[in-house]
Amino acid sequence: MNAADSDAQLVERFKRGDRRAFEMLVVKYQRRIERLIARMVRDSDLVEDIAQETFIRAYRALPQFRGESAFYTWLYRIAVNSAKKALADLKRDPVIPESAFAQRDEDDETSRGATELTDGETPESLLASKEIAATVNAAIEALSDDLRQAITLREIEGLSYEEIAEVMNCPIGTVRSRIFRAREAIAERLRPHIDAKEGKRW
Repeated sequence: MNAADSDAQLVERFKRGDRRAFEMLVVKYQRRIERLIARMVRDSDLVEDIAQETFIRAYRALPQFRGESAFYTWLYRIAVNSAKKALADLKRDPVIPESAFAQRDEDDETSRGATELTDGETPESLLASKEIAATVNAAIEALSDDLRQAITLREIEGLSYEEIAEVMNCPIGTVRSRIFRAREAIAERLRPHIDAKEGKRW
């Protein structure tokens, strides 16, 4: 059974009155939704609030969900819209200071055991890989909202171009253009690191 099939079954169970089915969907997607929102909202304190709002909106709207797209595509669209609304509200009434952006992704293997060298690793290679990862993250953060959303949905969440077009509510050609421009911007930031690495003689 693939993910889409199991999601569809949980949705049907929810529609028949099984509230635990929705809880299972929350457990399944909460971390991914929070990670997606964290890429859009620099105030880390807001991430959990927006994720909660996303699931509340999904809970209310799920009885009308017709299954014309995958559940997670539908859920991602709600998350993107919830994050955009929160950002718009902040601009109108900036009562919450924008805290330093903190990447909270415990699934990231680099966050655990990063000091332990594995076979073939040297302190120099580990440092270089950390610098490259930091540069990629900084490059993603420097992108415009639309480019950052597109590259996050594609490279981090693994959505297809068609799914991203649905989530972002734009033509597929626009999605391709945004992802191309995002990759170009990231490559530009990485070039000095790659050139420096290639220029070294060991």
